[in-house]
Amino acid sequence: MGIFGFFSKEKKESLDQGLQKSSENIFSKLSKAVVGKSKVDEEILDELEEILITSDVGVDTTIKVIRRIEARVAKDKYVTTDELDQILKQEIIGLLEENNTQDLLDFDIPEDKKPYVIMVVGVNGVGKTTTIGKLANLFKSAGKNVILGAADTFRAAAVDQLILWGDRVGVPVVSHGMNTDPASVAFDAVKKGIETKADVVIIDTAGRLHTKVNLMNELGKIKRVMQKFVPDAPHEILLVLDGSTGQNAFIQAKEFTKVTEITSLAITKLDGTAKGGVVIGISDQFKIPVKYIGVGEKMTDLQLFNRKEFVDSLFSKK
Repeated sequence: MGIFGFFSKEKKESLDQGLQKSSENIFSKLSKAVVGKSKVDEEILDELEEILITSDVGVDTTIKVIRRIEARVAKDKYVTTDELDQILKQEIIGLLEENNTQDLLDFDIPEDKKPYVIMVVGVNGVGKTTTIGKLANLFKSAGKNVILGAADTFRAAAVDQLILWGDRVGVPVVSHGMNTDPASVAFDAVKKGIETKADVVIIDTAGRLHTKVNLMNELGKIKRVMQKFVPDAPHEILLVLDGSTGQNAFIQAKEFTKVTEITSLAITKLDGTAKGGVVIGISDQFKIPVKYIGVGEKMTDLQLFNRKEFVDSLFSKK
């Protein structure tokens, strides 16, 4: 059993509630599209295409899904409208599986990678620092020793906010204050992680610099200084995206993948939007696994992403 355990009933209820706006949006439109019809035809598929696009699944990903369903209809000759939601779920789960988004029921830290170093990136306002605090809580709740590094030194609010999260969760925060060298903060955080035999070190980084070149150079410098202590650090580069911004989240993902290698995604604020389909589109377009989703304000509302549970909640009539 991994450190976060199984997908509990409480987590499923939280996920259902967090995706309620998106789910209701999809099903109200889908119900209108199939009313009075017994089988899936071209008109219904056109309606479904529009529903997925307006749910911010994205045009390219939507076309993939529609083509898969068209193939199922052609193969089976007759698909009823009652079967459509089940087929839709099956095809999207298959798409997420192909995009290396694992079915995460749990998550283990590799024994040979301690401290496990996570560098977190993302623009200001997406919930990056809050996500780090909630992630620290997940690890600490699982009995892991966690250290946070406040390397987003360009904003005083970011440093102060991370320190508050450290106090709230009960984990140490390495901070040099505002307008200090971010790389030196990362250096000291990883050093402390080794000295205290921490399991996880999470490094917050600047959300926005003047140019992409500056951002690339800054992230590169942070990596290099961490590697003086941990040669293969960071083990994970987590990009935090605001799911409520819809297509803007795609743009952010595109920009960050240009300046650094992103290995995992956290998509936040899904409870405040009817555009939960953005999770599917971003995973498909960038081939980066979604690892965490934020479905509420509570500290426990950052969840390990499970594609089957997510798709079931998003495309199931409540």
